[in-house]
Amino acid sequence: MGKEVNVGIVGVGIYLPERVMTAAEISAATLGVWSEQAVIEKLGIRQKRLPGEQDGTQEMGAKAALDCLEKTGTDPKDIDVILCFGEEWKEYPLTTSALYIQDRIKAVNAWGVDVQNRCCTSVTALKMAKDMLLADEDIHTVLVCGGYRNGDFVDYTDKNMSMMYNLGAGGAAILLKKNHNRNLLLGSHIIADGSLARTAGVEIGGTCRPITKDNIDEAYKSLRLLQPEVMKNRLNEVSQHNWLTCIDKAFEKSHIAKNELDYLAILHIKRSGHLGMLQDLKLSEEQSIYLEDYGHIGQVDQILSLALAIEKEKVKNGTVVCMLAAGIGYVWAANVIRWGECV
Repeated sequence: MGKEVNVGIVGVGIYLPERVMTAAEISAATLGVWSEQAVIEKLGIRQKRLPGEQDGTQEMGAKAALDCLEKTGTDPKDIDVILCFGEEWKEYPLTTSALYIQDRIKAVNAWGVDVQNRCCTSVTALKMAKDMLLADEDIHTVLVCGGYRNGDFVDYTDKNMSMMYNLGAGGAAILLKKNHNRNLLLGSHIIADGSLARTAGVEIGGTCRPITKDNIDEAYKSLRLLQPEVMKNRLNEVSQHNWLTCIDKAFEKSHIAKNELDYLAILHIKRSGHLGMLQDLKLSEEQSIYLEDYGHIGQVDQILSLALAIEKEKVKNGTVVCMLAAGIGYVWAANVIRWGECV
């Protein structure tokens, strides 16, 4: 038998806009319904990143990709595929973000495709990238990248939307290579519940409720819980169970005991939820990074958390990492990465 093929992470790249919105400014935007202290302590936001004039979704993904290429010393001509997890809210509707990035970074030999699974997309795209690398002998290097700025749509006077007051902006990239023999991406598991497919989303701007001259101002602040009670009740019923199931299954597929988990790269959620997840997994606060100074940058969060953890040496040779994600629709996902040299 031939040597078993593996898929490893070559490196990551991050782009973060300079502008920020503070907890005090979020409080003011809610017209005082949420105090600054409550925004910090309950929602877990000290500040979040806001996009500047040039920070389009596609461009932020491209800047993160360029950062990744520079940090890893990768020739863009060596990239075979670009999987873009950038959001649908972007510079120009119906343009393909992966192909904008392909041109922007001069990855002339790559083909690309956009992938969407809301805030689960980076974990989903990593699974897809690994599967492609294992299945196709012509694919050796895959770039997973994208940008996010859905916070543009948030109406801070909508009390139902407090769970999304944390939405920020930024971009991330992660480069995967066949038989890299280090930083191995192992098992992944994803669970979906389509009964929640239309419980949250941008209400105005699609074919059901097009933008008109009369609703245009409302449209651009119409990210809403479309069925708030249905969504909240269902999530309370299944969310934590589905998350823990994804983690369990990802570790089973990785042939690693769950108690070997060293670092949790989790999306930004309310502070009590973050601490509760660490407690359920028997982890200390030092074994994760709470993104209270960045906000929730959608599917960028897991890669940002990994990048910060590498920088702070929370992730080093031998560290077992779990990326944990959830996205409206509703989707839950987890994967397992063993950082360092392949053993």
